Amino acid sequence: MKITRKIYFASDQHFGAPTFELSKVREQKFVNWLDVIKIDAEVIFLLGDLFDFWFEYKKAVPKGFVRVLGKLAELQDSGIQIHFFVGNHDLWMNDYFEKELNIPVYHQPKEFQFNDKFFLIGHGDGLGPGDKGYKRMKKVFTNPFSKWLYKWLHPDIGIRLAQYLSVSNKLISGAEDVKFLGEENEWLAQYCKKKLTEKYYDFFIFGHRHLPLEISISETSKYINTGDWIVHFTYAVFEGEKLELKTFGLI
Repeated sequence: MKITRKIYFASDQHFGAPTFELSKVREQKFVNWLDVIKIDAEVIFLLGDLFDFWFEYKKAVPKGFVRVLGKLAELQDSGIQIHFFVGNHDLWMNDYFEKELNIPVYHQPKEFQFNDKFFLIGHGDGLGPGDKGYKRMKKVFTNPFSKWLYKWLHPDIGIRLAQYLSVSNKLISGAEDVKFLGEENEWLAQYCKKKLTEKYYDFFIFGHRHLPLEISISETSKYINTGDWIVHFTYAVFEGEKLELKTFGLI
């Protein structure tokens, strides 16, 4: 795909945490960012954990988030392409975004090509070596029988329970993992190196780590982690040739 404007990437907003009151402040900042970038954005990638918890019942979704959902609908309707990758906190997303916002939803990393540059894009959870406890937990959470059992909880109970666990359980929240491990030990960087032996990519772009990272995988290939919108307020932007990390407020 040939682009003439910019592509933006952002992840890990975790709206709804730690409380809805504190989350609304960050949500408004993110909406302000969307208002700024809509001037020159051609494509926007949201790389997961937009919400700290999300579950789609047949006739209900978690209450709130009207500001960001309305803004995404506005941008998509204006002709800006938006792509959404589920994260480990919103992995129970089905087709609400596709039906209500016309935004495609992906559950696995996906390849894209822009201006002759090859991208592998995803959230990043459960990829690479290690993280075995979370990988086991993810298998339980994504199991169709587990989802079927959970949906029988009344939303008032199920959503409240999940929100509590999402904030308090460090295995789910990843609170203990938000520290730089060194380039050789970053498991997503190791994943990128392995993928590079199978197929060439100019850019690997992931979230999940809550750390803005830029690591060379080879002389011509780079891994970018988009950080978060809790502490760093960082994002990546592709301007046709180069890909850069930036901080909102320091454009």
